[in-house]
Amino acid sequence: MHPILSLRHYSHDVLSHSHNHAQLVFGLTGELQFEVDGQGSRVLRHHLAVVPAEARHTCGSPRGSQCLVLDLPANDWLQRQLGHHASDIQRLLDKPNALQLDPAQGQLLNWLASSPINDAVIAGQGAALLLGSLACNRQRSEPPGLPMAALDHYIEQHAAHPLQVADLARLAGLSVARLHARFLAETGRTPMEHIRQRRLHMAEHLLRSSDLAVGEIAAQVGYSSQSAFTAALSRHLGMTPRQLRRTR
Repeated sequence: MHPILSLRHYSHDVLSHSHNHAQLVFGLTGELQFEVDGQGSRVLRHHLAVVPAEARHTCGSPRGSQCLVLDLPANDWLQRQLGHHASDIQRLLDKPNALQLDPAQGQLLNWLASSPINDAVIAGQGAALLLGSLACNRQRSEPPGLPMAALDHYIEQHAAHPLQVADLARLAGLSVARLHARFLAETGRTPMEHIRQRRLHMAEHLLRSSDLAVGEIAAQVGYSSQSAFTAALSRHLGMTPRQLRRTR
């Protein structure tokens, strides 16, 4: 188990690895050359590199550098420590990024770097302060939430064809695992449950507004058989296609 905060010195030796937790690398002195999933950046004084969980990253410092590294615990630590800020930080951790700290964040970073961060209380509360500050900046600069309108449009345009969660993940710029977690957090549904719901919503509209055959509607919303479609609609609405049409 890594400590949440640690001071690390980097040299010209190149390190390359991945780990199952997200990591934030804050620059204190020198220059650390960084690459995450093929995306390069430089960690300078008061700069930050974001390393998502499982992301392959390589780093090295020809002239030497010192960084404060924040290793995210792989449990509900974010939610417990940050409350309503947790979702903003989780979005920050979804993909590689390089950021520059503002002056106040730089002062906080310097204070933590000179503090006894081997003390669990100081490390935990210091990490929460850093992350809370980053979350507030994101709230001011980025619209929250998944791009649901774009995702729904894609589902509707491709409803007749096999749809995979990976298709939506690529559109959202997330990994499949992160998309799954974000969907649960923001909608209470998994991505596949959302796809199924959108298909059945389209089917309900077609049944109410058109005279298309039930089998044709089933095919348009991605069901390979009319019986499978009827069963799914019955579970969703409590009515068969024929019963639904009687309510028009």
